[in-house]
Amino acid sequence: MNNHSFGCDFGSYHLKIYHRDADSYLMQHNMVAVQDKNVLLACGDEAYAMYEKAPANIQVGAPMSYGNLASISNMQAFLKMLLESSTKGQLKGADYFVALPTDMQERNFTMLIQDSSMKPKTVYLVDKPVAAGLGLGINVREAQGVMIVDIGAETTEISVLSLGGIVISRLIQTGGRSIDDAIQSAIRKEYNFFIGSKTAESIKKELAYATSPEEASMQICGRNMVIGLPQMLEITSAFVYDAIKEQLGIIMDAVKTILERTPPELGVDIIRNGIYLTGGSARIRHLDQLLQEKSGIRVTVDEEPEMCVARGLAKVINEKEFRPLAFVTKEQKYD
Repeated sequence: MNNHSFGCDFGSYHLKIYHRDADSYLMQHNMVAVQDKNVLLACGDEAYAMYEKAPANIQVGAPMSYGNLASISNMQAFLKMLLESSTKGQLKGADYFVALPTDMQERNFTMLIQDSSMKPKTVYLVDKPVAAGLGLGINVREAQGVMIVDIGAETTEISVLSLGGIVISRLIQTGGRSIDDAIQSAIRKEYNFFIGSKTAESIKKELAYATSPEEASMQICGRNMVIGLPQMLEITSAFVYDAIKEQLGIIMDAVKTILERTPPELGVDIIRNGIYLTGGSARIRHLDQLLQEKSGIRVTVDEEPEMCVARGLAKVINEKEFRPLAFVTKEQKYD
């Protein structure tokens, strides 16, 4: 195996990279700032700092949308810039291991790197739920049913794994940003008060509870839509709880649907092993309690849920027993 190997988890909100040579992880906001439509001005955390603050000639946005590629060229430029500035590893001739979301085209994620100026040796794909399972410390190659609920920025991926593959899965377009939007909408409707998406995200991190919330509040800044001027407003955790209940309910219903469709023998394994929560939005307080109440099954949340997939890719790269879980597309096979 090439020492110059990288594991890439292209999330809609964060890009996570594992570098084998340095045995290190890198996480940056998956965002680029493009000036005058063709000049890459900034990427990652630097671009995120410009979000909702840039002038008209600078477009700031994510090159990923709902688990798929919105702009291949921007994603290629971002990845190359990030790797060159953050690692001392050799990009040319390196092996790349990419986490493939459910229902997404293999070719798009392969050609993202294959057709770039990085000139890789081989691009391997690993099913994202399988990588998440490995990152959780589960031997996914065994004949046991494992349910993983990966709640990301724009999508939630619910999968049942066994023998190193996906038995049943579902991808819904509800995630952290849907929850942010629900908070924005509720504040606009209740208070005639407009806030940005960054503020909504801050509210979610500070005040969001999936079950009966503890008493808490925070001051936010936004625009009073009646008088048109910026003002401060106090928001409570109880208000946020009511605002996000519907979005969390969509996720709970999707999990229940997959459980209903799971073969009985695998269902027994899931009851024994429990359900695993991953993804950045799994950090919402008491989300595991809500899912356990709705499913009747024990739920486990990883301490770093957003890093599970990247850790799983590292295992595929470093441990021979998991190497067969990586595959290449037909186009590469016949090159």
